[in-house]
Amino acid sequence: MTPPGWGGRKPGVEDIQHLILKRICFLDYTPGDRLKEAELADEFGVSRTPVRDAISRINHLGLVETINGVGNVVMELPPEKITHVYDMRLHLAGLIGATAPAQVEGSHLERARGLLAQAHQLGGQVDSRQYVIVNDQLNTLISDLIGNSVLRSFWTQAYYQAASTWHRVVDGAGPEVADALIAELVDLETALAERDIQAVGYVQRIHIGYGYARIKKYLFKETAKQT
Repeated sequence: MTPPGWGGRKPGVEDIQHLILKRICFLDYTPGDRLKEAELADEFGVSRTPVRDAISRINHLGLVETINGVGNVVMELPPEKITHVYDMRLHLAGLIGATAPAQVEGSHLERARGLLAQAHQLGGQVDSRQYVIVNDQLNTLISDLIGNSVLRSFWTQAYYQAASTWHRVVDGAGPEVADALIAELVDLETALAERDIQAVGYVQRIHIGYGYARIKKYLFKETAKQT
């Protein structure tokens, strides 16, 4: 039986991959949790093959590891891998608007304004899950503005790797991350209002850099204490 939410069709490998990645980023699956192929296959109404293929793709991102005698286990990215991810995101952001740019539409601006309203509602006691959800919607908006399909694919992969760390950063940074998200969305709103797709890339590059600085300040500092 096909589960609801798939428009009457069975989910494919990419659908399953994205849903599992979202669950990792939203902490529905936490580091150390096992991903059981049989249970996921039953949930999605598919055979184990597409589930296995989806998990294999996530394995290549470093967010799941297959351990002999244990199975597929959700992992945290080590600091070195996070550094590589952010270096890549900074380079990719510079390509937005430079390679097959999408046309900025009024609907993009309205979506940015809606996200800005949500960001303002995060308040002083930032809910880490809601923060990640708003960022996920923001990433969808940015992805829709990337006309180059290959760039969009790399962008999405790097986004999920980065997003898997954000719960831990929010726990340390608190209201600072909400203020940063508001600032990013204000800048994005301005770029979209001007229909300037290259400025969208510049905004992303600047704020990814700021985000990486918070990673180093809160997450890497925490990792150093643990070791």
